[in-house]
Amino acid sequence: MSCNEGHYTAGSVTLAFLLGGAVGAALTALLSPRSGPENIDAIRTQADTLRREAQRMAEEVRERTEEIVGKGRDLVETKKAILESALEAGREAMEREKERLLGKLRKEGTLEEEA
Repeated sequence: MSCNEGHYTAGSVTLAFLLGGAVGAALTALLSPRSGPENIDAIRTQADTLRREAQRMAEEVRERTEEIVGKGRDLVETKKAILESALEAGREAMEREKERLLGKLRKEGTLEEEA
């Protein structure tokens, strides 16, 4: 299992949970004083519990993933708007400077007027 700064990934937690359940079910079947049909019922019950828990965890992972993707989209849109604004401001500044320099050149008479 990978640990990143004390946080386990959802996949590693799910895998550990499922493996623990499988080992527990196998040990129950091997060490139980119950009869075969009773063991089968116990294993079936445990499997159903594991299945529900795995489905719950999968739903949590799906919801968390959607949340993270949504935040990522919002971040990208925000940064995109900032960049578009900066680009437009740069274009406007360049156009103003161009007009200022052209006016200066015309004033000095070094720029021939285009007909």
